[in-house]
Amino acid sequence: MALKNEPKTSLSRVMLRIFGFLVTSTVCGVLAASLVAPAVASVGFAVSGSVQYFDALPSQLDITPLQQATTVLSSDGKTIATFYDENRVKVSLDQMSPYIKEGIVAIEDSRFYQHGGVDPRGIIRALFSDLSGGAKEGASTITQQYVANVLNETLLAAGQGNEVVLNGQKTLGDKVREMKLAVELEKRYTKDQILEGYLNIVFFNRDAYGIEAAAQHYFSVSAKDLSLPQAALLAGLVNSPSYYDPTVYPDHAIQRRNLVLSEMLKQGMIQQAQYAAAVATPVQLKISAGGQGCGSAEMAPYFCDYISHLILNNPAYGATPADRENLLYRGGLTITTTLDSRLQGAAQTQVDATAGANPDKWGASLVTIQPGTGRILAMAQNTVWLPTPGKFDSQLNFNVDAKDANGNDLNGDGGFQPGSTMKPFTFTEWLNEGKSPTQVVDASKQVYPLGFPWRASCGKVLGAYDSAEKSLGAADDLRNNDAGYYRPMPVNYGLYNSINTATFAEATQLDFCGIQHVVDAVGLHSGVDGSPVNMLQLGNLLGGTEVSPLVLADAFATYANDGSYCAPIALLSVTTPSGAKLPAQAASCRAAVKPEVARGVTSVLQDVLKKGSGVYIQPKVQDLFPTAAKTGTSNTNGATWVVGYTTGLATASFFGDTSAGQSRPGQNVTINGKFYPALDGYMLAGPQWANYMSQVGRLYPAGAFPAPPAPPSPSPSPSPSH
Repeated sequence: MALKNEPKTSLSRVMLRIFGFLVTSTVCGVLAASLVAPAVASVGFAVSGSVQYFDALPSQLDITPLQQATTVLSSDGKTIATFYDENRVKVSLDQMSPYIKEGIVAIEDSRFYQHGGVDPRGIIRALFSDLSGGAKEGASTITQQYVANVLNETLLAAGQGNEVVLNGQKTLGDKVREMKLAVELEKRYTKDQILEGYLNIVFFNRDAYGIEAAAQHYFSVSAKDLSLPQAALLAGLVNSPSYYDPTVYPDHAIQRRNLVLSEMLKQGMIQQAQYAAAVATPVQLKISAGGQGCGSAEMAPYFCDYISHLILNNPAYGATPADRENLLYRGGLTITTTLDSRLQGAAQTQVDATAGANPDKWGASLVTIQPGTGRILAMAQNTVWLPTPGKFDSQLNFNVDAKDANGNDLNGDGGFQPGSTMKPFTFTEWLNEGKSPTQVVDASKQVYPLGFPWRASCGKVLGAYDSAEKSLGAADDLRNNDAGYYRPMPVNYGLYNSINTATFAEATQLDFCGIQHVVDAVGLHSGVDGSPVNMLQLGNLLGGTEVSPLVLADAFATYANDGSYCAPIALLSVTTPSGAKLPAQAASCRAAVKPEVARGVTSVLQDVLKKGSGVYIQPKVQDLFPTAAKTGTSNTNGATWVVGYTTGLATASFFGDTSAGQSRPGQNVTINGKFYPALDGYMLAGPQWANYMSQVGRLYPAGAFPAPPAPPSPSPSPSPSH
């Protein structure tokens, strides 16, 4: 009787067993014809060749390392920025909430732990639903979905994104290949390994690949801390990340979340009380705004850009530009930099304050080097990276050379005329040649005609200051900023008061090739093309060529470091996700200036702030700790500087024209509501430097500078005619 009463059930069971046998046999490569024939027909094969076709399908899935986001950190562990094509942070299964593991299985593949990669029951259910006109169902297991994601990730990593096949585009042949790979995958990996791989690879949002990034994006928590309703919402999201996006369609997201919770209850994963509490919980998003690259940097976007160029321009990180870009955006690197977030915050606040009311878009920047290591500790400027209403926006890094501002091309400005900040290098050669810092020179002389007998053991000095010879390329007569200094004066007095004619009077007694050696030794070079600053070109005694603030700060750090030059560095470590160390940067120092000479220069530069061209700079940093500095202003007042240092920090402060060509004079301008007939280094760059250094100076050693040796007796002054 029982048999007569259950004919339908018995038939269903028989059909299920037959179909399951056929599917399983086909996928395993034993019996392919009946299942594969339609697929084979669709791809142009004869039915008789279906078994051979199926056997020829690849059975080994190469699981390449997942694309992961690269994180750039400050030296004190603060996030600067991330780089990614796919925002992903890989985590192990034990670092995921049990609710997300259960929720994803409940809604995507309830028989995940029972089948062998392909679920015949799921296929039959989907088939009957489709044939009966019911809801369209997918039959892909989690393993199959993982296979599909791996295949697509492999194509993306190889730069073959145009070959990626999405679900709605798959042929039956694609599905069969996917099924075979899924079966083989289950032979190689445990269920937990497959689930871990799936939850790390699956797409949740354009800024969230994998469960860790999704948890952080939507709820600002780690995957391990997801609550039941949070995990259920994310588990439901993978089916259609756009349709169930809670930020766009909250009703859709709640319905899907509750379906996941219902399935978890039905499958015994949670209790009724948990279910009731979870469905009653409102969706409480705490979005961590996505965004990659320097435009979305949490701090120091221009330093971030500098770091990216250090990676992208260095063959140590890949043989080709494409290889290096792939490593940066997909390699999951942890890049620890030299930046000190404390100094960076103070620098950014200060440059913003200096050029706050700035409709004419004058530029302000600060960059700090650590003497003795070359570490770049801060790099800030008064612009925003991305266009923002009411803000001065620029993607040009004011602080660095052109090649580091715009990658490998030379379209960046590459620095600014350093003006009188070049004068200490002539004074360095003065001391190198054994001359007394108090020797008197004739600073009354303003004319240096073509053919003047400059001394240069390695070449010929070019240029002239003689208005009578302008037709021959000479400049106007040499001028000082103030009229009262055309007279004989001690060399040190001429330096700390920044007297142009005193510097030229010094140079009449020096070998210009010695000055060239000093400039080269302290790392000065053109910010435009990296070439040496040609000190045999007369105008460069007063800063006639563009030099970047970073290079200038680093040169002055040589004096703070008792004459030892250290090349600037920014990369402390570069680590792969596996913990492997890639090349980074270490301190690279060399003797550049004799210690006694460096001490002599520092002694005079301290007087700049006490009684010279920087005496009006407020606050008076020199009253807080020993400090040396030099002011600088270009001929047109369009570039103004203060570059100064303690024993622990060397900082270049710049204010001026950063527009293309840098042709605007800094004369008759209004900044922050104050009118300036002519800008000077002490006026804006000076307070910017002083406010910043007074705030951060004691974070690094700021002790007394070593005393200079006793100076030699002054030599008699040469005849003014020379």
